[in-house]
Amino acid sequence: MPLERDEGEYAYGGQLILQGVPLYDLVYTVKLPGTHAAYAVLLALLGQSQGRIHVGLIFVNAATTLLVFLLSSRWFGHFAGLVAAATYALLSTGSSVDGFAAHATHFVILFALAGGWVLLKAVEADKKWLLFCSGLLFGIAFLMKQPGICFLFWAIVYLVWTKLKRPAPWISLAKQSAAILVGGILPFALICLLVWHSGTFQKFWFWMFLYAREYGTNVKLPEGLRFLGHSSTQVIAPAVWVWVIALVGLTTFLWSARARAHAFAVISFVLFSFLALSAGLYFRLHYFILFLPAASILVGLAVSCATEALQRWKQSPVLSAIPTFLFVLAFYTAVYHQRTFFFKMNAVQACEKTYWPNPFPEILEISNYINRTAPETAEIAVIGSEPELYFYTHRRSATGYIYTYPLLEPQKYAVTMQKEMEAEIERSRPEIIVLVNNPISWVAWSDVASPNEILAWANKYLGQHYEVVGLAETDETATKYYWGGEARDHRPSSQSQVYVLRRKF
Repeated sequence: MPLERDEGEYAYGGQLILQGVPLYDLVYTVKLPGTHAAYAVLLALLGQSQGRIHVGLIFVNAATTLLVFLLSSRWFGHFAGLVAAATYALLSTGSSVDGFAAHATHFVILFALAGGWVLLKAVEADKKWLLFCSGLLFGIAFLMKQPGICFLFWAIVYLVWTKLKRPAPWISLAKQSAAILVGGILPFALICLLVWHSGTFQKFWFWMFLYAREYGTNVKLPEGLRFLGHSSTQVIAPAVWVWVIALVGLTTFLWSARARAHAFAVISFVLFSFLALSAGLYFRLHYFILFLPAASILVGLAVSCATEALQRWKQSPVLSAIPTFLFVLAFYTAVYHQRTFFFKMNAVQACEKTYWPNPFPEILEISNYINRTAPETAEIAVIGSEPELYFYTHRRSATGYIYTYPLLEPQKYAVTMQKEMEAEIERSRPEIIVLVNNPISWVAWSDVASPNEILAWANKYLGQHYEVVGLAETDETATKYYWGGEARDHRPSSQSQVYVLRRKF
């Protein structure tokens, strides 16, 4: 499938890392650099194409599924682990959470679950060095994306609760808590040191702390609750009966002694997973991946505890198989509901069904045109929010603003950002500029100044210095491409176009 824009950012960032270019020099982003580094590893091992990235996602998701099995098995046995792993494998690849796209949330949960598994072994063995290793993994989860910090908090709460159950010297508890905390802080401290050494710490500080504070407080609670209601409905709909079983899992703590033995661990994990999902109150679909391991563990718990309860009530193989049968039926129903997406659509059709009217297939085609016609050393600027183009073309960006979203948000730096992007493009004089005339690539907030400043500048600057050499125009039925003189002469009639412009002189 064509990359979506978050994947495009990570892929371009990973590409720059492999080239030895400081990330915050050419990529201004509110996200920590962990997922960019993870992409760099995938690109180095598998190759630099969207298909290879998605192959890498398959391995990441498989490893995460295994960790769901290991974590759930350690609490509730192998049968619960098997059901939980099957549930995660199903839900995490569903179209309702954009699970087929290599989002940062996939990488967050991989390292968070690895940290959780090591944490359980550390608590059991009472080893401080294992607690440090666990903290290290949670710290890497945080580097993948900021909500990963919630799982480090869960680890500390779980550790303290476990130790307080068995009275121990306070000095011992303090040392163990310090071990996991130091491990959790170390990855971020090392990143700060590397960014400082690269000379981009000022940009890093601005985007990680100053702008991040603005971004994280844009959505107010009433609006966030509306987002939650809308998104959760979309997430649950394809696998509604699986989610019903997860709700049953929450009730097992009332009637199952085996469930109550680990009630605090599981309930606290569910709560901190929801806290991670809730960061910023945006509740985007792929954020729900952060909650899926907790939901999957509840499903495994429900099926295994119900099976055990029926076996105790009456020794009947048929009766005790009912929970498993209901789970398999719910699983099958979820797959059947998504059968067209999973089995019948080709890559472009699946992308269009999921993301239309986002211009992701069009950006791929335009990138192919640029690769055929532009010098390999040509700089490019995208006026819009489509960083995947930089990755496809293997060319550097003329501005660090690879998204225009921040420029149009209700935050105090918006106008300054617009002017800075304009200045960077004028200074670099890129050979190719791609202008994305698509509302979703801009998303101006209703309570912020309109994008007239940057669009007025773009119309004037591009008219003076650039000529149209390519055009992709999309309507409700298809996309048509025009190149050369045909592109210059065409008069668009739809609401979505992507222009390719070449510098006149």
